[in-house]
Amino acid sequence: MTTGPVSSPDPAPETPKPTFAPESASSFRQYVGLGEELVWIPPQTTVVGSDQHYPEEAPARAITTAGFWMQRNQVTNAEFAEFVAATGHLTVAERPPNPEDYPGAPPENLQPGSMVFHRTPGPVDLRHLQQWWAWTPGACWNHPRGPRSGLRGRENHPVVHIAFEDAAAYAAWAGLDLPTEAEWEVAARGGRPGAVYTWGDEPERPGQRLANYWHGEFPYLPETGYGQAAPVGSFAPNGYGLFDMAGNVWEWTTDWYTGDRGSQSCCAADSYDPDQPQFKIPRKVIKGGSFLCADSYCLRYRPAARRPQMIDTGMSHIGFRCLRRDDTDPATLA
Repeated sequence: MTTGPVSSPDPAPETPKPTFAPESASSFRQYVGLGEELVWIPPQTTVVGSDQHYPEEAPARAITTAGFWMQRNQVTNAEFAEFVAATGHLTVAERPPNPEDYPGAPPENLQPGSMVFHRTPGPVDLRHLQQWWAWTPGACWNHPRGPRSGLRGRENHPVVHIAFEDAAAYAAWAGLDLPTEAEWEVAARGGRPGAVYTWGDEPERPGQRLANYWHGEFPYLPETGYGQAAPVGSFAPNGYGLFDMAGNVWEWTTDWYTGDRGSQSCCAADSYDPDQPQFKIPRKVIKGGSFLCADSYCLRYRPAARRPQMIDTGMSHIGFRCLRRDDTDPATLA
């Protein structure tokens, strides 16, 4: 697969990852604790949200966050495979849905599976996303396009088809946490307060290749090197050294979703989708956008952008990364 090149200096040789004992993740905790995979995000007061784009991003407001350490990359298939081998975890996509949660769903949809993106044959009405999304029995993290697909050659791609429960289980096993929406956005901004994009205020110019979002005609004709997830780190990092904080795959946060940033949802019930009252499935905030974000349809590969996602539903463009809430400034350890 062709991907966008990294437009920064040649990276240092990759540090070999350790193998983990099946009974615990202690070696993984030690490894990330060395700072090889975790990046320091300093304490700060900065503005999050936006009053200039989609209504759910407003209001823009100042928030204060403590310092923390965040994973440099989105969790990969290889890393998630280590977790599954150590714990025997069965993802939500690998379990049959509970019929009571989906009243009226046809029997063929009540079997293990997930939502998979498919390009359309040509231009379509962008108001009807079912034209490019299909419930696919057998699709899951290690069969990302359906039961006959696999991960060969995709070990360093971000793991997808991950429900919130799966991401939280991985984080707990690794001795880490999932970020809040505020933590994620502060990290994504990379020390650029108020910037529209992770790299600044100006949109990407032709030939720059700054992030893996949809280039071309959505949803049927992507430009070469786009239209699907890329290996983590294929594009240049932001100001903090974090990769893929714009595009590639959406990332889970711990915040319950509400329709604006002015109020904080107190509980799961507050996050139900008012347009689908028959489904009592809570929704969390996902951030970062994905390889499917097209400027003509979903300009959400920006730090302020946000979307709701039902916590029991993984998709082929949703992954995650973790953080550690240790506010020890690395400068004090020198």
